[in-house]
Amino acid sequence: MAQKPSIPKGTRDFGPAEMARRNYIFDTIRSVYALYGFQQIETPAMENLSTLMGKYGEEGDKLLFKILNSGDFMKDVTEENLRQDSTNKLATRLCEKGLRYDLTVPFARYVVQHREELSLPFRRFQIQPVWRADRPQKGRYREFYQCDADVVGSDSLLNEVELMQIVDTVFQKFGIRVCIKINNRKILTGIAEMIGQADKIVDITVAIDKLDKIGLENVNAELRESGLPEEAITKLQPIIQLRGSNEEKLATMRKALAESETGLKGIEEVEFVLNTLSTLNIQSEVEFDLTLARGLNYYTGCIFEVKALDVEIGSITGGGRYDNLTGIFGMPGLSGVGISFGADRIYDVLNQLDLYPKEVSTATQLLFINFGEKEAAYCLSVLSKLRQSGVRCEIYPDASKMKKQMQYANAKQIPFVALVGENEMQEGKVTLKNMETGEQQMLSPDELLAALA
Repeated sequence: MAQKPSIPKGTRDFGPAEMARRNYIFDTIRSVYALYGFQQIETPAMENLSTLMGKYGEEGDKLLFKILNSGDFMKDVTEENLRQDSTNKLATRLCEKGLRYDLTVPFARYVVQHREELSLPFRRFQIQPVWRADRPQKGRYREFYQCDADVVGSDSLLNEVELMQIVDTVFQKFGIRVCIKINNRKILTGIAEMIGQADKIVDITVAIDKLDKIGLENVNAELRESGLPEEAITKLQPIIQLRGSNEEKLATMRKALAESETGLKGIEEVEFVLNTLSTLNIQSEVEFDLTLARGLNYYTGCIFEVKALDVEIGSITGGGRYDNLTGIFGMPGLSGVGISFGADRIYDVLNQLDLYPKEVSTATQLLFINFGEKEAAYCLSVLSKLRQSGVRCEIYPDASKMKKQMQYANAKQIPFVALVGENEMQEGKVTLKNMETGEQQMLSPDELLAALA
């Protein structure tokens, strides 16, 4: 017997019921983005590797899926290359393209490439899959969807405020209780300066960003491995473990970073966002979290992460301010800020908490039983009228035994079936059966439409 086909680890198939739920997620997020004036774009699944490499730090580069060149991809590779080249260098010889790692870097490329067509500030959203060559585990996939919103061409912190309003609105609509965590890369830069390790800012942020995942001892071990002296690690401990209200933490950090102009600027930015949000009836918890680092190198200002309060899972939304990203592509000085909803993790959270509206799981509302050619012809005209009014309905394509057609309705969880025989056709009506109660009533097409509305 032939072996059943399978899919790569870290990827998933989605059947009709699952797709109905996923579309509910996408449609909800899309509708909120539209409320705030964001316009949709799409970019290709694959980008030139030169676009992607070096934008996510060394760890991110390792997680890029690279695509072998077409044809004889080994033709320009010598034995010496195979012996001496690093893995990354060899990959650039064999591969010119890669699957996108996120939607932000391709968006930066898009802005630079289409600059003359855009009106700034440009508010875009994008809902597409991304790929990471990561180790699959719960809540972490190799192929997953991101739902991004970004504003470029504006330095105003009102953009950060509105993005947090979007986050709050989306999760209120989903019914998911969340905590919005906020920090600022300028504060982290100030901390690195304070402990005398300004040149180690990347190593520090990459390590403390893992605090929730690997714990304090392992974070400290990683800091030692990256070359931080013990004295600097000791100075870092009270900051990593700082507790208290947002106001108390801000006051403590303002004193700690008194000698750092950059650090104080970060404090001011976080304070503005928090104070403004406090006047806007935000329903979600908002926390100033100094351990939030978001390891991506392109962030330069406020950074955000969202955690579900009732499910153990990684962050379900993240983002931040990036001042220099488009400069990599030849357009310096264009600031941007964005967020990304992790649709796949949100899907898992909604599943675990059973928060989907009942109507999401029902595709077809009404099935017409097929008793034969004449009856089917009559049904088709009624079907057309119902569909024009937005009723999701179908007719069983074959005049099979009624039992088989009813089993089909039950398997698809269709709540109503329509029965049309000689009597119904003579009276210009349809018999509607409620599949849950078994109740039947003969109705005109208009009455049928009213009953299903």
